[in-house]
Amino acid sequence: MAEVGARIEGRGIPIQLEEVEVALLLSLAAQMIDLVAPASSDDPLVALVGIDPVATVPEDPALRRLLPDAYSEDPDAAAQFRRFTERDLREAKVGNARAVAMVLADTDGMVVVSDEELGAWLGFLNDTRLTLGTRLELTEENHDLLAQLSEDDPRAGLFQVYDWLTFLQESLVQRVLGDS
Repeated sequence: MAEVGARIEGRGIPIQLEEVEVALLLSLAAQMIDLVAPASSDDPLVALVGIDPVATVPEDPALRRLLPDAYSEDPDAAAQFRRFTERDLREAKVGNARAVAMVLADTDGMVVVSDEELGAWLGFLNDTRLTLGTRLELTEENHDLLAQLSEDDPRAGLFQVYDWLTFLQESLVQRVLGDS
């Protein structure tokens, strides 16, 4: 299982990952990119300033969780806000996933997450956990029930990945805060 070491001053936070964990994170990064990448547009204004005139609330519950409405009580304000921000938010999430994938691409399992990369890692882990939690319909009330799923339940593996990502994210945050 992944081991997150103590922060190395001037270098970052070391993480020792097993081969299967590296492969899992690379797969999750590719899936996140596929999920959130903004649609390509031939509109030069969209390309120039990033305003998406057709941005709408996603139908996919996981995307709705990652790209929520800013104004739940005012649909018009929410739509305007989405037009101006969604493309940048999607690109930031893609950038986080790509940054993690780049670190993992040529590793033997030992990575050092630099201070500059830390935000991307935490953002990616959080987005991936939110996506998996939404797919599992995870709540505080059913967390323990999902944790006890039998191995033949198709949700069991997904929950184990969610739980492992939670461990990894929490370990990184603890190292940032200086806890051991």
